[in-house]
Amino acid sequence: MIKRVIAGGIMLILFGFTIYSVLDASSKKDQASQNGELKMIEADYSKGEGASISPPDAPEGLRVGEKAPDVELQTLEGETVHLSDFEGENVFLNFWATWCPPCKVEMPEMQKFHEEYGDEVTIIAVNATRTESSKEKVKQFIEEEGYTFKVLLDPEMEANSLFRAQALPTTYFIGKDGTIQEATKVGPMSYNFMKNMKNKMD
Repeated sequence: MIKRVIAGGIMLILFGFTIYSVLDASSKKDQASQNGELKMIEADYSKGEGASISPPDAPEGLRVGEKAPDVELQTLEGETVHLSDFEGENVFLNFWATWCPPCKVEMPEMQKFHEEYGDEVTIIAVNATRTESSKEKVKQFIEEEGYTFKVLLDPEMEANSLFRAQALPTTYFIGKDGTIQEATKVGPMSYNFMKNMKNKMD
């Protein structure tokens, strides 16, 4: 009888410890998320929905009809350009980084689209440069992959901030009048998705 009581007590103690461990691990996980650790949002790459890397509770980006903010950026060669320099052109303004797996998924699709429709739509890939180890790494990545669409650097993250691009990749669709024409795309784009967006723009 005494042995059964002792055995039962030990089982209750072990059960209680197990429950505590599970709850404690869950609590730590939630706390890490609240502290702003990046999370991966999974979806289907093949449909162009893809995934994005974003912080929890990221604010909503610019809305359709809003004027795209003007911002100063740098070319890979260090020259200064402004987003307003591209007014009069339809622009896909894409935010990305070399360390972002979903960004790497969409870039070959962007290159294919650029080669076929670069005379109708200007792709501007804005690199989140302050998150990179160096500007040289970004330039090396672009050259090694053979991408020929326009790549600009955002060393102070001013463009990322003004466009509230807190997920990567994020793409804005800016019309010739300089306004946002279509809903923001969060996650990698497919070639067909870009073709559809091109046809929707003025």
